[in-house]
Amino acid sequence: MRSGTNNAVVGQSGGPTAVINQSLVGVVEGFRSGPAASRSVRILGMRHGVSGLVRGDLLDLTEIPQDALDRVADTPSAALGSSRDKPDPEYCRRILEACRESDVRWFFYVGGNDSADTCRIVRAMAVQAGYDLRCLHVPKTVDNDLLGSDHTPGFPSAARFVATAFRADSLDNRSLPGVKINVVMGRNAGFLTGAAALARQREDDGPHLIYVPEVPFDSDRFVGDVDRVFSRLGRCQIAASEGIVDGSGRPIGATLIQGGQMDAHGNVQLSGSGALGDALASLVKDKLTSGRGTAKPPRVRADTFGYLQRCWPDPSPVDRSEAREAGRFAARLAAEGAEDGSVAIVRTSDSPYSSTFQRIELGEVAAQTRRMPAEFLAGAHDVSEAFLRYARPLVGELQDMAWL
Repeated sequence: MRSGTNNAVVGQSGGPTAVINQSLVGVVEGFRSGPAASRSVRILGMRHGVSGLVRGDLLDLTEIPQDALDRVADTPSAALGSSRDKPDPEYCRRILEACRESDVRWFFYVGGNDSADTCRIVRAMAVQAGYDLRCLHVPKTVDNDLLGSDHTPGFPSAARFVATAFRADSLDNRSLPGVKINVVMGRNAGFLTGAAALARQREDDGPHLIYVPEVPFDSDRFVGDVDRVFSRLGRCQIAASEGIVDGSGRPIGATLIQGGQMDAHGNVQLSGSGALGDALASLVKDKLTSGRGTAKPPRVRADTFGYLQRCWPDPSPVDRSEAREAGRFAARLAAEGAEDGSVAIVRTSDSPYSSTFQRIELGEVAAQTRRMPAEFLAGAHDVSEAFLRYARPLVGELQDMAWL
């Protein structure tokens, strides 16, 4: 597809989110207005990320009507299709050759830290080859684990789902008391699991216990925690991150999923299995009694939220707006001469909430993982008020629920 020297490509990578299409549309809009508009850039979409680029499977987005783009932006999941490919140097060489073949001069990738790393490697190869290719990373991940930003597009909407689900599930747990364990996404960072705390309306509301990867998980302590809550309330709702680890840093979930399927990055697919929730439920059933003179254990159930967290069609208002603007900002950076970089969200005020955007180096984001800071944690099984202040404006107002 050779069509002059003003082509841009944009692709989506990794797990889809409720607002990843906002960023896609933002990139397109960034080339339709502002500094980029005078360049008459042809905008090509990669089908299923860089795998589509190297196959030449590209969709021309240049003339798509604005009303159609707006509908796409408000639709969850990745409209172009996504990819879990983790490009190595040879793959990145093929990406660069595909860009040459289609006369691409701007490369935009919406994704997480591996997507930033792809941009970094491809840009370095282009420089070495003497090919003028600008590479811009647009952040995305529900895990909120990218360095350099206050938070990441996709996280506020997923956190909104988690908080809403826990609020409703807590009422279920109140109606039919027992022990309820909900496993939440978050392989290395506990931000999304911590968002469950936003569900609390009254002092005795769940989640009563929150376990994140940043705090080593101890099975005996866990059973003791559940026992104390259940003895006091007659029920207990638990939020557990899929990435909880033991004292040596070994993932609890990965040890339970023997022969589990691996993804392209060499990780056990924790969210595709209920093994962690089932194991924690069995632990409670085996070791916890009702505390009322009977050996009968309490009612214990476990759910794994899994992929439902990523694309639930009730996005956070802040997330919708910021994801769109992140794409626009990336396009403006490219039009103004930025050769590479990643878009970072900078919080400028808590009350009222406001933010701005800035360019940061790809190396600050690429192949690195952000974790919850110590000030966001409260003991071994909760998050702090500082975390709640951080998360509330991102998630937005939740439905007020009442009971007799």
